[in-house]
Amino acid sequence: MANAATHGSVARPRSAPLMMVLRVLIAVGLAIDAYVHFVLAPNYQFAYPDGIGGGNLFRIQAVVAILAALYVLIRGSRLSYAVAALVALSAFAAVVLSAYIQLPQVGPIPAMYEPLWFFEKTASAVAEGVAGVLAVVGFFLAPRKDAALR
Repeated sequence: MANAATHGSVARPRSAPLMMVLRVLIAVGLAIDAYVHFVLAPNYQFAYPDGIGGGNLFRIQAVVAILAALYVLIRGSRLSYAVAALVALSAFAAVVLSAYIQLPQVGPIPAMYEPLWFFEKTASAVAEGVAGVLAVVGFFLAPRKDAALR
Protein backbone atom coordinates (compact mmCIF):
# COMPACT_ATOMS: atom_id res chain seq x y z
CA MET A 1 0.00 0.00 0.00
CA ALA A 2 2.78 2.44 0.79
CA ASN A 3 4.25 1.77 -2.62
CA ALA A 4 0.96 2.58 -4.40
CA ALA A 5 0.53 5.78 -2.41
CA THR A 6 4.09 6.85 -3.07
CA HIS A 7 3.91 6.26 -6.82
CA GLY A 8 0.27 7.26 -7.29
CA SER A 9 -1.23 10.69 -6.88
CA VAL A 10 1.38 11.88 -4.36
CA ALA A 11 4.28 12.03 -6.87
CA ARG A 12 2.38 13.91 -9.60
CA PRO A 13 1.56 17.11 -7.65
CA ARG A 14 5.21 17.45 -6.60
CA SER A 15 6.37 17.27 -10.21
CA ALA A 16 3.97 20.00 -11.41
CA PRO A 17 5.90 22.84 -9.69
CA LEU A 18 9.17 21.37 -10.93
CA MET A 19 7.85 21.29 -14.49
CA MET A 20 6.65 24.89 -14.20
CA VAL A 21 10.10 25.99 -12.98
CA LEU A 22 11.63 24.12 -15.91
CA ARG A 23 9.25 25.86 -18.35
CA VAL A 24 10.05 29.27 -16.88
CA LEU A 25 13.82 28.65 -17.07
CA ILE A 26 13.51 27.57 -20.71
CA ALA A 27 11.43 30.64 -21.50
CA VAL A 28 13.96 32.91 -19.77
CA GLY A 29 16.78 31.39 -21.81
CA LEU A 30 14.82 31.90 -25.02
CA ALA A 31 13.94 35.46 -23.95
CA ILE A 32 17.63 36.27 -23.43
CA ASP A 33 18.32 34.79 -26.86
CA ALA A 34 15.57 36.95 -28.41
CA TYR A 35 16.71 40.12 -26.63
CA VAL A 36 20.33 39.73 -27.74
CA HIS A 37 19.30 39.00 -31.32
CA PHE A 38 17.02 42.06 -31.43
CA VAL A 39 19.75 44.29 -29.97
CA LEU A 40 22.48 43.03 -32.31
CA ALA A 41 20.36 42.85 -35.49
CA PRO A 42 21.15 46.37 -36.76
CA ASN A 43 24.91 45.70 -36.49
CA TYR A 44 24.71 42.61 -38.69
CA GLN A 45 22.40 43.85 -41.44
CA PHE A 46 25.21 45.86 -42.99
CA ALA A 47 27.90 43.29 -42.31
CA TYR A 48 26.13 40.76 -44.54
CA PRO A 49 24.03 42.75 -47.05
CA ASP A 50 23.40 39.91 -49.55
CA GLY A 51 20.31 37.75 -49.43
CA ILE A 52 18.07 38.03 -46.43
CA GLY A 53 20.73 39.92 -44.47
CA GLY A 54 22.24 39.01 -41.15
CA GLY A 55 20.13 41.56 -39.28
CA ASN A 56 16.90 40.18 -40.70
CA LEU A 57 18.07 36.67 -39.85
CA PHE A 58 18.70 37.85 -36.27
CA ARG A 59 15.20 39.41 -36.13
CA ILE A 60 13.62 36.20 -37.40
CA GLN A 61 15.53 34.20 -34.78
CA ALA A 62 14.34 36.59 -32.06
CA VAL A 63 10.68 36.27 -33.07
CA VAL A 64 10.92 32.47 -33.31
CA ALA A 65 12.56 32.35 -29.86
CA ILE A 66 9.75 34.46 -28.37
CA LEU A 67 7.10 32.24 -29.94
CA ALA A 68 8.85 29.10 -28.67
CA ALA A 69 9.13 30.61 -25.18
CA LEU A 70 5.42 31.44 -25.11
CA TYR A 71 4.52 28.01 -26.46
CA VAL A 72 6.47 26.15 -23.80
CA LEU A 73 5.12 28.45 -21.05
CA ILE A 74 1.50 28.10 -22.12
CA ARG A 75 1.40 24.42 -23.10
CA GLY A 76 4.21 22.54 -21.41
CA SER A 77 3.56 19.64 -23.78
CA ARG A 78 6.18 17.31 -25.22
CA LEU A 79 5.76 19.08 -28.56
CA SER A 80 6.38 22.49 -26.96
CA TYR A 81 9.55 21.18 -25.31
CA ALA A 82 10.67 19.74 -28.66
CA VAL A 83 10.07 23.07 -30.40
CA ALA A 84 11.93 24.95 -27.66
CA ALA A 85 14.84 22.51 -27.88
CA LEU A 86 15.00 22.85 -31.66
CA VAL A 87 14.96 26.65 -31.53
CA ALA A 88 17.48 26.96 -28.70
CA LEU A 89 19.90 24.28 -29.86
CA SER A 90 19.86 25.42 -33.49
CA ALA A 91 20.71 28.97 -32.37
CA PHE A 92 23.42 27.59 -30.07
CA ALA A 93 24.89 25.52 -32.91
CA ALA A 94 24.82 28.53 -35.26
CA VAL A 95 26.64 30.84 -32.84
CA VAL A 96 29.28 28.26 -31.92
CA LEU A 97 29.87 27.15 -35.51
CA SER A 98 30.02 30.73 -36.80
CA ALA A 99 32.65 31.54 -34.20
CA TYR A 100 35.03 28.83 -35.38
CA ILE A 101 34.07 28.04 -38.97
CA GLN A 102 33.42 30.41 -41.85
CA LEU A 103 29.97 29.26 -42.91
CA PRO A 104 29.18 29.97 -46.58
CA GLN A 105 26.04 31.66 -47.88
CA VAL A 106 23.26 29.14 -48.47
CA GLY A 107 20.52 30.54 -50.67
CA PRO A 108 19.19 33.69 -49.01
CA ILE A 109 20.91 32.86 -45.69
CA PRO A 110 24.05 34.98 -45.47
CA ALA A 111 27.57 33.74 -44.87
CA MET A 112 28.31 33.75 -41.15
CA TYR A 113 31.63 34.18 -39.43
CA GLU A 114 32.24 36.10 -36.21
CA PRO A 115 35.35 34.78 -34.43
CA LEU A 116 35.17 37.26 -31.53
CA TRP A 117 33.41 36.35 -28.31
CA PHE A 118 31.90 39.39 -26.59
CA PHE A 119 29.48 39.69 -23.68
CA GLU A 120 26.18 39.65 -25.60
CA LYS A 121 27.27 36.78 -27.84
CA THR A 122 28.48 34.75 -24.88
CA ALA A 123 25.30 35.46 -22.88
CA SER A 124 23.17 34.41 -25.82
CA ALA A 125 25.16 31.21 -26.38
CA VAL A 126 24.95 30.24 -22.70
CA ALA A 127 21.21 31.00 -22.56
CA GLU A 128 20.57 29.03 -25.76
CA GLY A 129 22.62 26.07 -24.57
CA VAL A 130 21.00 25.93 -21.14
CA ALA A 131 17.49 26.42 -22.55
CA GLY A 132 18.14 23.70 -25.13
CA VAL A 133 19.36 21.17 -22.61
CA LEU A 134 16.49 21.98 -20.22
CA ALA A 135 13.99 21.63 -23.07
CA VAL A 136 15.36 18.16 -23.87
CA VAL A 137 15.02 17.25 -20.19
CA GLY A 138 11.47 18.63 -20.18
CA PHE A 139 10.63 16.59 -23.26
CA PHE A 140 11.57 13.37 -21.49
CA LEU A 141 9.91 14.35 -18.20
CA ALA A 142 6.63 15.55 -19.72
CA PRO A 143 3.86 12.96 -19.73
CA ARG A 144 2.94 11.42 -23.05
CA LYS A 145 -0.45 12.41 -24.38
CA ASP A 146 -1.86 8.87 -24.12
CA ALA A 147 -0.51 8.51 -20.56
CA ALA A 148 -2.29 11.73 -19.53
CA LEU A 149 -5.62 10.28 -20.66
CA ARG A 150 -5.42 7.33 -18.26
